Amino acid sequence: MPHPIHHAQPPLEFIPPHFNPLVYYSARAVLPLLLRLRIRPWLPAGIAQVETVNVEVLAHLYQQFQMGKIRFLIAFRHPEVDDPLCMMYLFSRAVPEVARQQGMALQYPIHTHFIYDRGMTIWAGDWLGWFFSRLGGLPIHRGKRLDLVGLRTARDLFAHGKLPITVAPEGATNGHSETVSPLEPGVAQLAFWCVEDLVKANRSEEVLIVPVGIQYHYINPPWAKLDWLLSKLEADSGLPVSPMGQFTPLDREKLFYERLLSLGEHILLEMEQFYSRFYHQSLPTPAANPIYPSGSPNQVLTDRLQALLDLALQAAEQYFGLQPEGTVIDRCRRLEEASWKDIYPQDLSNLQALSPLKQGLADWVAEEASLRILHMRLVESFVAVTGSYVLDKPSIERFAETSLILFDFMARIKGEKNPRRPRLGWRRARLTVGEPISVRERWQVYQANRQGARLAVNELTRDLQTALEEMIV
Repeated sequence: MPHPIHHAQPPLEFIPPHFNPLVYYSARAVLPLLLRLRIRPWLPAGIAQVETVNVEVLAHLYQQFQMGKIRFLIAFRHPEVDDPLCMMYLFSRAVPEVARQQGMALQYPIHTHFIYDRGMTIWAGDWLGWFFSRLGGLPIHRGKRLDLVGLRTARDLFAHGKLPITVAPEGATNGHSETVSPLEPGVAQLAFWCVEDLVKANRSEEVLIVPVGIQYHYINPPWAKLDWLLSKLEADSGLPVSPMGQFTPLDREKLFYERLLSLGEHILLEMEQFYSRFYHQSLPTPAANPIYPSGSPNQVLTDRLQALLDLALQAAEQYFGLQPEGTVIDRCRRLEEASWKDIYPQDLSNLQALSPLKQGLADWVAEEASLRILHMRLVESFVAVTGSYVLDKPSIERFAETSLILFDFMARIKGEKNPRRPRLGWRRARLTVGEPISVRERWQVYQANRQGARLAVNELTRDLQTALEEMIV
């Protein structure tokens, strides 16, 4: 059974950044160990190598930043939870090394402020907020229509901070090294606000967005560990376990794909029946399926998945009184905010002062909200999943990514609290620094009128999306 929150919680307060050099240098010292110890005790794995590409661009940008010539924001791909460690390696190790090689005299530390999701401290604990604050991080309450305190802080740091700022424009991990989720417009808007603040202050610095791509590759393809993981998922889902045994490389992709497809179809059918029986809404099933008369099996799977995600979101939206408007990501954000309002009520800052009656009612509401939002959490794991991702390129990375997403799903259904993904094998992280995107040159369009501002933000977001996609190899 999923783990609900049983009691109403105090409001989520903003955690201001308080950069502490001692905390930073301590984290920098243990970084190589952290990269390698991203493991389960019985599955030795982690990030054995970090490959960096085009780092000299970033080194020159730091030099210009420290000379007061530019302000810049780093927009990085965010496929996995390991990304922040890799980004810290880029700043603390790779950039200083390139700077030394090219004779650049940079001021230390080479670091950035960064934006993180306020919800991370909920599942990880309050210690993470303290730690991120001392590393220069600031939280954004991403479900709010407008997090004024967080946005004002980020805006001020971008224009006036002693360090650049780093943001993941996808907003959350999607579990796919080779698929970029639709970007949120906040990065582009933040960049134009920076230009606006500089113009008002009669400052001439250029404002740049620097895209950084992140991809992961297995050093030795862990087909045996993938076999183990699929066997575990088959057993947990009630399917007969189909261990691979001996196979030739020519048959390997075909056999693994058939197992993965069978597993996905089985889980889909179970969830369709679950929502049909207990939430009283019917979904088309593979048998006698009039809306899928001629689609390929993969397209059928994709369509069924999208229909199921829509129904899961509706199950939560109906409880919270929300309309199903916008993209799947938009709907997830609104649902998260609605649940937080019930679990962390702003009007009940002193919970200890409540009467037993009010305390009991507040706890009841919080517990039910924490259960209802689990529908959204299931959806959140599948926002980038399609029926063709593995088929288009049946690499060990794509097999592993999709299987690990299914592992996350199964762990949530089983009620495991903060499950840690199995690590299938040693990986190499590849970080690519893209060419900076100028924001100043788009300022005339942005500041013309409201329509121009919307157009400029959309175009900048689209160009950044293209830049991140082109760095995938």
